[in-house]
Amino acid sequence: MPEPKQRNPNRYAVIILRVFEDHYSKGITEFEFTREELIDITNTLNIKVPKNIGDIPYTFRYRNEFPQKIKDTVPEGIEWIIEGAGTGKYRFKQVPLNRIIPREDLLTIKIPDATPEIITANALSDEQALLAKVRYNRLIDIFLAITAFSLQNHLRTTVERIGQIEIDEIYVGLDRYGRQFIVPVQAKGGNDKHAVVQTHQDITCCIEKFPNLICRAVSAQFMSEGRIAMFELTIQDNQIKVIEEKHYQLVSSSDISIEDIRNYGLWTRPDI
Repeated sequence: MPEPKQRNPNRYAVIILRVFEDHYSKGITEFEFTREELIDITNTLNIKVPKNIGDIPYTFRYRNEFPQKIKDTVPEGIEWIIEGAGTGKYRFKQVPLNRIIPREDLLTIKIPDATPEIITANALSDEQALLAKVRYNRLIDIFLAITAFSLQNHLRTTVERIGQIEIDEIYVGLDRYGRQFIVPVQAKGGNDKHAVVQTHQDITCCIEKFPNLICRAVSAQFMSEGRIAMFELTIQDNQIKVIEEKHYQLVSSSDISIEDIRNYGLWTRPDI
């Protein structure tokens, strides 16, 4: 079976740089552009138009770094992001630079692996594999201490003043007090990065679509040696803030020793 065709980041970089240069001048901290501009630029530069023109801003929102010429226009500690600004509209915006990176000094918790082997053998991408492992091992329940149920994955919807968005997976849940939650989940595999844009739009979407539920945004990320980092995130002052971080490793039950179990009991809060 042939390998899936890869995106051409160089072509996208040329287009996004031209968008930036058409709008930016010194002192500007944000500006908007449209899908139509992207099409016009591809025609002007004689570049083949992608089947989904929205893939260009998507790439720089979540996956690739901006061209160096764009990054050179901001001072240290500041970065450009692209956020939705309505249907077919986007916004370049300067925000404080912050990166969410798993802590290597955090304890790894061993969890008996409940992932069906046929799922593990046939997962097509890091993201899909990660979402499956989170779902089958009930890591949302374990991490947030709630009972959670997957409502939908790859939820595509439109949010007011943002436009179309996609949430990797969304859960509903409740706790022992009867409080009900909506949990948008980001899955980060490979070279994907935690993005303030995605966390912000996930939370905004949940507040708009599920106003009576408590929103708790989660991101899951593969680490080395098969570990999974779980973050509960929020947005404060245009920055991603980590509320909680835990690391899990899915293993055979025989790989969890009595000593492991006793150690977990030593640092668990007595009221849980």
